[in-house]
Amino acid sequence: MTLLAVAVAGRGLVDPEEPVFRADDEALLRGGVAFETIRTYGGIPFLLDRHIHRFRFSIGALALPPAQGIEELVAAVVEAVPSEHVLRLYRTEQVLVATAAGLPEGLEELRRRGISVHAVDIGAPAPLLAGAKTTSYGEAFAARREAERAGADEALLVAGGLVLEAATANVWWRRGEQLYTPAVRAGVLPGVTRELALELVDADVGAFPLSDLAAADEAFTTSSIREVMPVVALDGRAISDGTPGPAAARLQAALRLRSSG
Repeated sequence: MTLLAVAVAGRGLVDPEEPVFRADDEALLRGGVAFETIRTYGGIPFLLDRHIHRFRFSIGALALPPAQGIEELVAAVVEAVPSEHVLRLYRTEQVLVATAAGLPEGLEELRRRGISVHAVDIGAPAPLLAGAKTTSYGEAFAARREAERAGADEALLVAGGLVLEAATANVWWRRGEQLYTPAVRAGVLPGVTRELALELVDADVGAFPLSDLAAADEAFTTSSIREVMPVVALDGRAISDGTPGPAAARLQAALRLRSSG
């Protein structure tokens, strides 16, 4: 994604080529950064209040200084770029930053064909930062690289045989008319798109074995940028008939309708 604009608290808009994080910031020394990723439709950051609420929770969980003036920083960035983009917020020990970047290419084509996932057992997730969204994605991205080496598009994180989430998305599946999604706990982020989806559809929320997903009639992920993304294969084997399913399509349509007004 191409960086389009950057704003820094206390400074306003800065050149996107200009460095904004100091070398002695905890962001670099220890990975202590809270962040949020938000999709903007028609110049309006979608579900911004919910993202800011989770952002403040993550800031508190990391014991970072409070973030003041988030809305003003967001407005400065959004007004400077095209109406459809990816908005990100960062809070480090020293600075509050907002950025805007272009949307990833090929999302609709990917949605039409669906993605494949590869299960990666990550062991017992650490509970101390459960629910916080931080930039400490080393394990998740290592799992994604393992999945890509196995020929899959994405990693499906598993612990003790139970489904957690994808590397950067929540996971859902359908059997018959019933939807399922793992409950929020250590290793399962409380996704903002997931939260909205649970308001739009009925789903069974709990702890589920990988075998349940393998036997599903369809599966998909939810995230702010990819929205609802069908999953058509697990560990090289098709889920159901190996094509995107109707529940994902209905939820994607409902999500777009909500974002439009």
